[in-house]
This record gives sequence, structure tokens and C-alpha cells, in this order.
Amino acid sequence: MRDAERLLRENGIRVTAQRLAVLNAVSVRPHATADDLANDVRASIGSVSRQAVFDALGMLADRGLIRRIQPARSAARYEDRVDDNHHHLVCRECGCMVDVDCAAGYRPCLDPDDDQGFDVDEAEVIYWGYCPACQEAPAATAPGH
Repeated sequence: MRDAERLLRENGIRVTAQRLAVLNAVSVRPHATADDLANDVRASIGSVSRQAVFDALGMLADRGLIRRIQPARSAARYEDRVDDNHHHLVCRECGCMVDVDCAAGYRPCLDPDDDQGFDVDEAEVIYWGYCPACQEAPAATAPGH
């Protein structure tokens, strides 16, 4: 777990109990949804509004301290693994998400054939498939991870 208080101070962000709890929750449970993280924050510090957690997540993502991942047809998820070359595997059945190192090469990992004049500084790849547990389970009883 990263030192959340130091991280906030180094980035010129006022340290609050809510921000510390959000950073710690993201660190403990990568790839969690905002609702899951709000529940974790409430368990950690008591009463806090859902909107306050959403606001903290948005600000921390905007500042680059956490990463927001938005798989198609899925709620946004958050992680604190930032500034490296990694992507994600997502199970089509249960929705579990795991990190996978970069497909190939250096950042931004995948260079477009024609960048249309863009200065590309990031590529986001989400691999879709079926996790090992869902491959083994009958379709009607596949576990949710």
C-alpha cells in the first residue's frame, strides 16, 4: 500500500480523511467500482456520502494518482497502478478484471498505422474473454468474482 498522506502532499492536494480512505481503498482493492469503494470507505471512516467518494475518485484520477478504467458496457473501475505499460483482461461472464503487461513495445504500447496527426501518449487495451473459473463452470452456475 502506498503512503497515501505523503502522496497527497507531494501532489499539492489537501489531506482529508475521505481522500486518504479513498486512496487506501483503491490500493487494497484494485479494479473495484466506485460503489464498492464507497462501501469500503464507509467501513473505514464511517459516514461519508456516495457523492463525496465519487468526487474524490474523479479528482484523484484527474491528478493521475489513480487510474479510471471504463470497459464497454461496464461500470468504471479504479486502480492505483499508474504510469506503467499495462492493460486489462476482462471476463465476459463474471466481469472479473486482471492486469496484463503491455502487449508489445514501449509506451504507448500500440502505435496506430495512421495517427492522423495526433501526438499519441497513451493506448488503452482491454482484452475480453472468459476467465479460467468461467471456462470450467456450467453457464448457469458460473461464479461471480
